[in-house]
Amino acid sequence: MTALRIAALFGFLAVALGAFGAHGLHPTLAANNRVATWETGAHYHLIHSVVMLAIALALPAEAATPLAFWFFVAGVTIFSGTLYILSVTNVGWWGAITPIGGVCLLIGWALLAFRGLK
Repeated sequence: MTALRIAALFGFLAVALGAFGAHGLHPTLAANNRVATWETGAHYHLIHSVVMLAIALALPAEAATPLAFWFFVAGVTIFSGTLYILSVTNVGWWGAITPIGGVCLLIGWALLAFRGLK
């Protein structure tokens, strides 16, 4: 099942990037004053990975992956991804892209609320 594998990969990356930020990148993040920014990206990444896993596990094997799942994929990639890049590079315009990911996450939640797993 593709959705299950994607959710597992996103969960793995959330844990790995969270640990890497806390240990391997901490001096860089502290120098850029971006520790909290990285932590926010990792937090949203992990939470939405769990949501994606729940969606994947709730689907019958032959079911199509719901649109909400793909909005969560896009949202995590854009929201957390831009926060990770911003944290390391300290290039502020990455923060202007971050809300696009947040909107994708909101759409994913709205689709779950109004359409469920259809």
